[in-house]
Amino acid sequence: MKLIKRIFKKENFKRDFITALLAAMLFSMIFSLAEFEAKCEDLKENVLRLHIIANSNSAEDQAIKLKIRDELLKNSNGLFETANNKEAAIEMVNNNTDFLTAIAEEVLIKEGKNQPVSISIGKTYFDTRVYEDFTLPAGEYDAVRVLIGKAEGKNWWCVMFPSMCVPAAEKEHKLTEAVDEKSAEIAENAPRYEMRFKIIEWYEAIKNKLKNF
Repeated sequence: MKLIKRIFKKENFKRDFITALLAAMLFSMIFSLAEFEAKCEDLKENVLRLHIIANSNSAEDQAIKLKIRDELLKNSNGLFETANNKEAAIEMVNNNTDFLTAIAEEVLIKEGKNQPVSISIGKTYFDTRVYEDFTLPAGEYDAVRVLIGKAEGKNWWCVMFPSMCVPAAEKEHKLTEAVDEKSAEIAENAPRYEMRFKIIEWYEAIKNKLKNF
């Protein structure tokens, strides 16, 4: 009888130990994911993206979209040099909307196109996006939206602040100009956090669908 009690006690101890271990692992995973999500929020809250949408998916319209992109990037070089945060960058875009619109319109005139162009800043949902040197998590971002013509074609996007998509920038810009070092480290080492990026993408996609339901 004592032997049976001892066995049950051992079994109970083993079960309680495994339960406690699993609970600790689950708590650690939840805490880690919560910390990761907070750093993703830091990225979403502090970068300004550029989003250019072509008139259509025709080869001609897609080529024009890229020409407008090149001219906007070339002529906005230095525009954000004095901006030290996203809000200052947004203000500079708002103060130069006519200038940027004129650049896009000039490209269309040269291409013989009579299409309208509108440039505005608004919240835009993006999927997880992998760039050459970094990855941005899915979610809503403030973005400079450039709509060409009917804006029914494929789009192009990058980070406008900090100026990481301006190839002719006078100095090399880094994410740490806008976010803290841990957030930048996550973006710049995405393969290490691949599963967590995927979880954030699922969560943000569901949240976006519910918002627009």
